[in-house]
Amino acid sequence: MAVKIRLKRMGAKKRPFYRVVVSDSRSPRDGRFIENLGHYDSTTEPAVIKIDEEKAIEWLQKGAQPTDTVKNLLSKTGILKKWDEVKRSKKEA
Repeated sequence: MAVKIRLKRMGAKKRPFYRVVVSDSRSPRDGRFIENLGHYDSTTEPAVIKIDEEKAIEWLQKGAQPTDTVKNLLSKTGILKKWDEVKRSKKEA
C-alpha cells in the first residue's frame, strides 16, 4: 500500500480550504483517509498553515510520500528540516 500525505479540498465553491491528510494513493482526493494532520487556508493573507509536527514526522518515518504541494508546506513550517535531523541522528546512532 502506497501512502501519501496530500491535500483534501474542503470549503464552499470559490472558497477553498484544505486539510492535510494521510491516505492510500489509490483512494480519491476527497475520499477516505487514514489520519488528519492539519489544515491549510490559502485564501487568507498570510496563508494559515497548521500541521501537527509529531504526527507528520511519524508518518514520514513510516515511508509516507508527501505530494509536491505538501512538501512545500512542510518546508515552510520547518517540519522537513526537523525530519532530516531525525534521520541523520538515527544513521549516526
